[in-house]
Amino acid sequence: MSFRLLQNFRGGRALVVLARTGRELTLESTLAKLGVATEYPDIVDGRAQIDVAGLQPDRDILFVDGDLEGVVAIEVNPASRLPPVPVIGLVGVEAPSRLKALVNLGATSFLRKPVHGGAVYSSLVMGINQFLLRSDMYERLRDLEGRRRGRRSVLRAVILLMQETGLDDDDAYSQLRRESMRVRQSLEVYCEEFLSRRAKPPDKTHRSTGITLQGGNKQAM
Repeated sequence: MSFRLLQNFRGGRALVVLARTGRELTLESTLAKLGVATEYPDIVDGRAQIDVAGLQPDRDILFVDGDLEGVVAIEVNPASRLPPVPVIGLVGVEAPSRLKALVNLGATSFLRKPVHGGAVYSSLVMGINQFLLRSDMYERLRDLEGRRRGRRSVLRAVILLMQETGLDDDDAYSQLRRESMRVRQSLEVYCEEFLSRRAKPPDKTHRSTGITLQGGNKQAM
């Protein structure tokens, strides 16, 4: 399945984190023409006041001024290396340390300062679609990894069904597949539950029923 490029950003919300000097009006007016509303989170004690829990990846875009060191504190997913929403870095001084900080925030596009209106749309296209593409690839990899782990359950379930019914491997696999489709579950999940239902309960027949007397002897109850 091919990736669908997003080119219409109407209804979006840009959270722009930078020092207010009036130069940001070019960015704001250009975003407005594209149907994107602009908000400026307050910066208190060097930190932008952003409600991270309220961010919506299908609507919000975060613009971060790379010249403001440590102004944004958001957690990047350690596995996918993605932030909760697309991040576009505003670049003034191209110092390696500042570029690295933006990359560590998960920036997928950059926009040079002072901002020129003609560059805003292309930075949105690149930043948002790279974020969506990487998110999609991460979810696909997670699904494949889950299926790979689940294949062990499928193999065990096939062997167990062969032992219970005398079926050969092809017929046992086909029966499990039919049953998983009947209950509308993936084969891997169905086989995990199939094995769980047949798991033997813990053997309690040998649990001691006596009490220990002084000296270590047991008295039957």
